[in-house]
Amino acid sequence: MKVLPPDDVPNARSKQPLKFATLPLVAIPLVLLLTTIPIQWRGGLWKLSGLVPGIHHGSMSRCNLFEGKWIPYDGRTYYDSSSCSLIIDQVNCFKFGRPDSEFLRWRWKPDGCDLPLFDARGFLELARGKSMAFVGDSLGRNQMNSLQCLLSSVRLCDLSESPKDLTKEYRDDPYFPRWYFPSYNFTLTTLWAPFLVKSVESDPNSQNSIVSLWLDEPNESWTSEIDRFDFIILSAGIWLFRPLLFYENGSVVGCNWDSCENHNMSKLGRTYGFQKVFRTTFATLLQKEYKGVTVFRTYSPQHFENGRWNTGGTCTRTEPFTSLNETASIFDRDETDAYQIPVEEFKVAEKVAIERRLKLRFMDTTKMMLLRPDGHPNFYRNTSQGNASIADCVHWCLPGPIDALNEILQYYLIST
Repeated sequence: MKVLPPDDVPNARSKQPLKFATLPLVAIPLVLLLTTIPIQWRGGLWKLSGLVPGIHHGSMSRCNLFEGKWIPYDGRTYYDSSSCSLIIDQVNCFKFGRPDSEFLRWRWKPDGCDLPLFDARGFLELARGKSMAFVGDSLGRNQMNSLQCLLSSVRLCDLSESPKDLTKEYRDDPYFPRWYFPSYNFTLTTLWAPFLVKSVESDPNSQNSIVSLWLDEPNESWTSEIDRFDFIILSAGIWLFRPLLFYENGSVVGCNWDSCENHNMSKLGRTYGFQKVFRTTFATLLQKEYKGVTVFRTYSPQHFENGRWNTGGTCTRTEPFTSLNETASIFDRDETDAYQIPVEEFKVAEKVAIERRLKLRFMDTTKMMLLRPDGHPNFYRNTSQGNASIADCVHWCLPGPIDALNEILQYYLIST
């Protein structure tokens, strides 16, 4: 049986090239840096009808946010562990001794334009009077933690704008942090739901335990909350590599580990779980007719080399890959499925969302993050489980490459 370590690091598996998605035409009104412009989505491209502040087009009128490269950058980082005290120890790489900083000297450069720098005060102005929740697993929490730090520069400029920690007022649980920015009436939170659907571990204290998943029942930790939020950033997948027992209609239908047949159950495989989980998730959003904006962020890749997470695998690189050809030995068949299957389910849901005028958006960041093997904590971290002797090549150091996802998120602050 294959299991995950305490901080959800998957095993390495067989390798297969990754195919990236193209999506049909969707009209998407966006607000960018306090300026409203008409933008259309064409197979992964933003069609800009006018000049956008901060983007240098030259003679080009098409900006591809998710196709591009990481280019050298000599500017300062947005924050560090001294200016942002909110960085959790799991990703606070410099606090725990990471000796190199070269991985901070790169910025994402989309094809056809320059991605504007993150504007903390501008972001908060766009989010004034609104609320945002990151729904899913620890990679979503990782991005939310990045956003907390990116917004910390506003606090440093004016202490009266310091956010308030409301976590204990709602749910005294570090997996559900909640922050409120009173000057902007903006709420930021994480809704912990690593499987997105209802789940029960046979032994919560053991990573060797089998997890029961009710594939047709969404997790109430997010479904009971999302109507209170204007934006949800949805991301999950890595926990679905654990040994899982599948339920549908209240009955066991199979499992995903190698010895299923020995327990008189059908082996349905991981792809079955991925398909059903995301089908249920998107169907729930459609059935609820959620009126806010849902941004679906694609799978976040791991970068173990020279072994699996439990056989000495590490991530010691200090620079990005320059092409996807270099990733062939890292990104495997199961992770390809973890990317492609949810995207296919998204495409189906998107068609219904368009008909119903619901706001379902696509953030295809897998490829850009696949090029960043240098951005993980490796051994330079600490965890509540005390297993820092196992490399973490899944989560992202703060500051680090994941900050670029929140630069892109600025594009997704949609006027309501």
